[in-house]
Amino acid sequence: MFELTVKAEFEAAHQINGYNGKCQRLHGHNWSVEAIVEGRELDELGMLIDFKILKSELNSVLDELDHRYLNELEIFAKKNPTAENLAQIIFEKLSASEIFSKSKSKLKAIRVYESPKSCVTYTND
Repeated sequence: MFELTVKAEFEAAHQINGYNGKCQRLHGHNWSVEAIVEGRELDELGMLIDFKILKSELNSVLDELDHRYLNELEIFAKKNPTAENLAQIIFEKLSASEIFSKSKSKLKAIRVYESPKSCVTYTND
């Protein structure tokens, strides 16, 4: 089994409504996101999936979030923009990408860091 990871970043603000503490106030993060892909078969070039193409697809998803106030986005109309919810939304959007229908690999996980020492991992298991 092969596993590869690409990493990308975006910047955005949010607040956690109903939270009893600092995170209830408006604040921002320099978010880092890792997309982890797995598969058993390599293509004719010996690649699981092209890093460049995967990173481009991940950046397309993150562009919708970059330099935004996340609470104002439609996807967060009924839930808080927590790292957990971000990871699930990014996973769902990226896994629907055409790149996975054209390869024998699959998106295994999305890992979202809201700081260098705090992250969450979402898988579809």
